[in-house]
Amino acid sequence: MAEISKNTLLDWYRQMVLIRQFETRCDELYRDKKITGVYLHLYSGHEATGIGALAAIEKRDHVITAYRDHGLALIRGVDAKPLMAEMMGKRTGVSGGKGGSMHLASRKHNFWGGYAIVGGHLPLAAGIAQACRYNNTDEVVICFIGDGATNNGYFHESLNFSQIYKLPVIWIIENNLVGMGTRIEDASGQPILHRRADAYGIKDLERVDGQNVVEVYNRVKEGVEYARREGPVLIESMTYRYKGHGVSDRSYDKRLADELKDWVENKEPITILANLLKTEHGVDDHQLEAIVDQQLKIVEESVEYALNSPDPDADDLVRNVYVE
Repeated sequence: MAEISKNTLLDWYRQMVLIRQFETRCDELYRDKKITGVYLHLYSGHEATGIGALAAIEKRDHVITAYRDHGLALIRGVDAKPLMAEMMGKRTGVSGGKGGSMHLASRKHNFWGGYAIVGGHLPLAAGIAQACRYNNTDEVVICFIGDGATNNGYFHESLNFSQIYKLPVIWIIENNLVGMGTRIEDASGQPILHRRADAYGIKDLERVDGQNVVEVYNRVKEGVEYARREGPVLIESMTYRYKGHGVSDRSYDKRLADELKDWVENKEPITILANLLKTEHGVDDHQLEAIVDQQLKIVEESVEYALNSPDPDADDLVRNVYVE
């Protein structure tokens, strides 16, 4: 394992704090009806999985996910201002206000979304990977999959297809134990999800502690190196969401209060990384607090930018429907 520098770890801490603060603010804005829509899916609790995974790839590589996508967009380098504007449906948003929370994307960052249909992005991930293989670009695709999507037909078809054609894709299952309101053991005959790899002959890199950013990075880096040379890889990252399936899920905290308390107190990804920085690299609380203050400022500036941005007009309704 390559040694990870202090500066890299500090940057990962910055990203974690930015995501957590961005998501917390989005939760508040949704309740204030500044962000609207049927659902808002937050990445709070998953930060180490996303950051560790995306640190293992290069800018030329590709990322695609489902609707819990805000954090991954930030990690990929999408600016918080147009991201927040998109959350509010503004013209200055990354998708011109047409995508919203569940459909974030940025061609500039090879971040392809953001899809609301459960498992619907998996065939697209396979297609992007097929294009990489066909064009001999030596690029890879990271595709994030919620545990609730692993019994979906798209999952089986896409993993099977990726192995047949030895596609350079890293399938990462973010197993937060609950698909909407259903426990994984109640929804799947094989709740150890990485074992699905065996059915298709895919390289199985098993489970990783999704709350430890260093462990995620090392495991995904191994997967990326394999995928570039050989073909698809499957990794199961054990993580936890601190909010309901969506912010409207008010019953979540009550039903799983003890379990949630345990994860927050003993498996909090920000605390795990902070402790590593303190014990191994001599970082003090003052330095960490300065990072928190800086990220809070970025988030508040993004909110102000979004609130002051124009709404789409009638012409925007038909703009970009066809390729010019």
